Amino acid sequence: MSSCIDQSLPTELTLTPDQRVTVATRLLYGPHDPYAVHIVFYADTDEPVTWAFDRDLLAQGILRPSGEGDVRLWPTRTGPDAVLNLALSRPHGAAHLTASLPVVTQWLERTYHLVPSGREGDGIDLNAELSRLLQGTA
Repeated sequence: MSSCIDQSLPTELTLTPDQRVTVATRLLYGPHDPYAVHIVFYADTDEPVTWAFDRDLLAQGILRPSGEGDVRLWPTRTGPDAVLNLALSRPHGAAHLTASLPVVTQWLERTYHLVPSGREGDGIDLNAELSRLLQGTA
């Protein structure tokens, strides 16, 4: 990978309405997967847990409630205390996390400097990817 936008991001996992725990988290973005952002959670497990979802969904979620299904995002509060809410769900469970909205917003802006909106497909060899998929090597 030629370059990656990597950001440490402390998040809080809501266990109960009155109980939260801090989870070490990293935001990752690179031109090798230009449509997706990756969030890596370092919880008390043997392996970190990674979620990937559409970069445009994150861009919408920092402004207004966005997403449905497995990933939902919405902002709360304003100014330096603004928070991004992230609701993740899978068949075996769900999690509600919060993180600093200003930190996420600054990181997201850096991703658009690396790969501008609308230019995500410029580095993809569509013929090679289609051949790979059709040959069953994907």
